[in-house]
Amino acid sequence: MEAESYPKNQDFHSPPLKQKLAEDLKQALKGGDKVKRSVLRLVLAAIKNAEIARQVTLDDADILGVVAKEVRQRRESIEAFTQGNRQDLVTQEEAELAILNQYLPQPMSREEIIVEARRVIEQVGAGVEVKTGLDG
Repeated sequence: MEAESYPKNQDFHSPPLKQKLAEDLKQALKGGDKVKRSVLRLVLAAIKNAEIARQVTLDDADILGVVAKEVRQRRESIEAFTQGNRQDLVTQEEAELAILNQYLPQPMSREEIIVEARRVIEQVGAGVEVKTGLDG
């Protein structure tokens, strides 16, 4: 009986975010979106470099860290190019930043944070005074 053969470059244990990045890269290649293709290739290369450096497959939290690092780099570049009066490069970096931001979780609004904090406080009973034994 012959053993099943799988392509060597296919990772069956890839985290979902990494798979989404790879799928989006394929769509960008098919759609001819040069900016998105370039950004996704850079991100996937950065993820691969981090995996090689750590000698592990990154999970979604680690991949988000890599994406966040790329976002920080774009923001710093935008600031530098703005100071250098290079609007063409600012525009390019802003386009890349918009693509990267699609892969980061959206920050919660102030109202959402308050609602969640109240829910957690109620859940753990933090509003209730507890005798700690330190009172005389």
